[in-house]
Amino acid sequence: MTQFKAWIDEQFKGDPIIWAIVIFLSLFSILVVYSATGTLAYKSAKEITEVNTESYLLRHSFLVFLSLFVMWLAHKMPYRKYALYARLFMYLSIPLLIVTYLFGSNINEANRWLMIPVIDQAFQPSDLAKISLIAALAAMLAKRQSNIEDFAGTIFPVIISIGVICALIGMANMSTAILLLITCLLIMFIGRVPIKHLALVVMVGLIGLSAAVLLGQRKETFYSRIESFMASSEDDSKIPFQAEQSYIAIATGGISGKGPGNSEQRNTLPHPYSDFIYAIIIEEYGLVGGASVLFMYLALLYRGMRIVANSNKAFGGLLSAGLSFALVIQALVNMAVAVGLGPITGLPLPLLSMGGTSLIFTGTALGIILSVSRGDHQDEGGSSMESKKTGNRLRTA
Repeated sequence: MTQFKAWIDEQFKGDPIIWAIVIFLSLFSILVVYSATGTLAYKSAKEITEVNTESYLLRHSFLVFLSLFVMWLAHKMPYRKYALYARLFMYLSIPLLIVTYLFGSNINEANRWLMIPVIDQAFQPSDLAKISLIAALAAMLAKRQSNIEDFAGTIFPVIISIGVICALIGMANMSTAILLLITCLLIMFIGRVPIKHLALVVMVGLIGLSAAVLLGQRKETFYSRIESFMASSEDDSKIPFQAEQSYIAIATGGISGKGPGNSEQRNTLPHPYSDFIYAIIIEEYGLVGGASVLFMYLALLYRGMRIVANSNKAFGGLLSAGLSFALVIQALVNMAVAVGLGPITGLPLPLLSMGGTSLIFTGTALGIILSVSRGDHQDEGGSSMESKKTGNRLRTA
């Protein structure tokens, strides 16, 4: 037993609370997605005249365990090495985003996916761009902490990087671009960037996103979703179909829910396994289940921000903060849409929604956070006193 515990401690380093949250949500995802895809699997089986309703379960389970394996690999690498690759992948993501916009697979009137040859798997370059931009931004700000107010050497490269990446993503996926801009602003705020420069980034970001809306593929969808949300707040008869079915699922879930696998709205709710999986969670597990999921995401954010305060290097703190914010803000937006607190976005719920390579990128982001939290990096960067000084130099929540 002692040897087994020693092996666990050696192989799974970093924040144990984050490990527990991620593993629980990942396994819970298999259960919820299996329930939410029941109708979809049955319809697919009827269309191909071959009953295999477990195909989605097997595929999603494989991707969940693959993402956990990727997270384990990512947490084994010292986090400082990610600074070396961040800019390379950020520059690589720019032509990938352009190629995707011009020649990518068109789904829901937007070119967001590229097909990977040989394995025949689609992935969104925006996922790669998001992680690489956050890591590159953390590296740039950490390197220039002693000269953070230098506009030409520090702020201008940051503005260009954020503006280009967010604008390219916004051409086909405005909600992801907006959340990425917000995340970058939070990283810059924690990284002691002056308020006047933050205001400039906001202005440039709004200009870039506005241009992306006008020139991009989702202009009509962007406007129609905002108009529908505003209209539905005044007239219940104008509630979009997806939102209406989500509200019914939540309302009928009650306190304790209908029980696992007993969802009824999965038969009528569009995308119950991805965009609106939170509604299915509340329908089957009630407000208790929905509140528990929300608490776990907030706990994940709290543990990620604790790493900021305890990190012995500015890069580690900013990297952990940025990736934590990116994951949890997306989760909060997804849940807000399901309960009617925001317009429909099409964003999945991290760790819980059925997905493809997005699960792999989520696992990578969590592995990097765990890499920062690993105790064996502290003696490489300095004493605990240095760690406290570094944490105090950053703005922490």
